[in-house]
Amino acid sequence: MNRPQNWFDAVQHCHQTGKSYVLITLLATAGSTPRNTGTKMVVTSDEAFDTIGGGHLEHLVTRNARELLLDTHYSQNNGQKIEAMPLDSKLGQCCGGAVHVLYEVQGQHQQTLALFGAGHVAKALIPIIAQLPLQIKWIDNRENMFPEHPEQIPSNVSTILTDEPVYELKDLSDNAWIVVMTHNHQLDFDIVHKALTLPNIDFVGMIGSETKARRFKTRLAHRDLSEAQVQKLVSPVGELSIPGKRPIEVAISIAAQLVQMLNTKTDTSEVPEKDSAQKAQQNLWLQVKQLEKQHSS
Repeated sequence: MNRPQNWFDAVQHCHQTGKSYVLITLLATAGSTPRNTGTKMVVTSDEAFDTIGGGHLEHLVTRNARELLLDTHYSQNNGQKIEAMPLDSKLGQCCGGAVHVLYEVQGQHQQTLALFGAGHVAKALIPIIAQLPLQIKWIDNRENMFPEHPEQIPSNVSTILTDEPVYELKDLSDNAWIVVMTHNHQLDFDIVHKALTLPNIDFVGMIGSETKARRFKTRLAHRDLSEAQVQKLVSPVGELSIPGKRPIEVAISIAAQLVQMLNTKTDTSEVPEKDSAQKAQQNLWLQVKQLEKQHSS
């Protein structure tokens, strides 16, 4: 994917890739300044997009933005902050003007999904679920199974080619979901067995028939797993009310279950997030009104 060249493309890029960012705006300017009121840029933990004029001002603002990304008060609540910055010798600027900088922190807390297997169902599934708020790790041990050209892979999907797919489980983020659909039943079993023992995996789904699911659960019960761990396996995975065995039909079934899970997760946390956002907007409005009074006096 090409690197974004302006701030609005960068915002879209960050949302697609699940990357936290700070949108920076010159909220007000006075006197001689490098850029005009309304100029914006985007800063992430390791990149910056667009410019508010460069120089020491941009260097300091970029540093401040990254400090806000590390501050959980701002990153977890999508906090906002206004900072007054005179462009004088202390800042290493000789413009003589002043700016008020608005920082809008956007913490991306997207759900991580690891999809093991790149066969027909996975190829049908990826284009559907890539449109959901998911960070997807697509894992297989066969080099020729992934799309040949990188531009064919959605920006929120990272492909992982590895001889040991099981080892990828330990690197998943907390509360990760996994869906298993490899070409090898023993590999399926090894992935599922390991996943059920890890505290960072919230959901373990596996493609297959009810017969396969019963056999796996019987084998798992003989591998020192508790009944609660064994029952955590969801197989057959998918919304079973959706009929059909074609790859696209199975993919739609799995996507439907993931949509249900995402919305259930959102419903449980939506109210506190709305309250925090409303408070932040109210505080920002008060700060803007104070700035207007200062400039008019």
